Amino acid sequence: MDSGRQISLPAGQHICLEGSNCSHLAFVLSGTGRVYKLGESGREITLYRVDAGECCILTLSCIISEKRFPAFAVSESDLEAILVPASVIQDWMDSIRSWRRFAWNLITARLGDVISLVEEVTFRRMDERLGFYLNQADKFPLGRKTAITHQQIAAELGTSREVISRLLKDLEQQGIVELGRGWIRVLKPPM
Repeated sequence: MDSGRQISLPAGQHICLEGSNCSHLAFVLSGTGRVYKLGESGREITLYRVDAGECCILTLSCIISEKRFPAFAVSESDLEAILVPASVIQDWMDSIRSWRRFAWNLITARLGDVISLVEEVTFRRMDERLGFYLNQADKFPLGRKTAITHQQIAAELGTSREVISRLLKDLEQQGIVELGRGWIRVLKPPM
C-alpha cells in the first residue's frame, strides 16, 4: 500500500493497449479485467480475466522482461485496483522470496489457462466449444436469461459473430437455448 496508489476505472475502460509500456502493475481489489488479442480481421479472443485478488501476468512478465504489452486489457466491470510502479515490482522480484513465489505461481497458473485455450482453439470444433461455454452454470444458469450478445460470445471464443449466430440458431431449433435480442436462456445442458 505504501508503494502504490488506488485507482477506479469504469466498465469498458481500456487498461492497456497492445504495444504499451508497462509502467505499473495493477492489483485488482474489485471488479474484473479482460485480457484479449485482436486479429487483423478485427476478431477478438479472450486470453484470460483478472479478478479481485489477482494481477495481470502479461503486465508482470512485461515488467520482468522490460518488453511491451502484447495484447489489450479492458475493465469488464467497474474496477478498483492498486497500481504499483514497475521499479518497485523489479525490486520485489530481486529481494522478496515470497513475492517471487507468488509471481511465478500466478504465471504458471495463467500459462496453463492459455495452453488450454490454445488446445481448445486448435483441436475442438466450434460447436463443441460453444456447448462447453454455454454449459458454465455460473455464467448461464439453467432457465434464466443471461444478458450477452452473439458478438460477445464470438469475442470470448475467437470466432465471428456469424458463426456463433448460426450455431446458436441450431441450438435453439433443438430446444437447448432460447434467444432474444441481447440475451440467451439455456433451457437444458448443451453437452
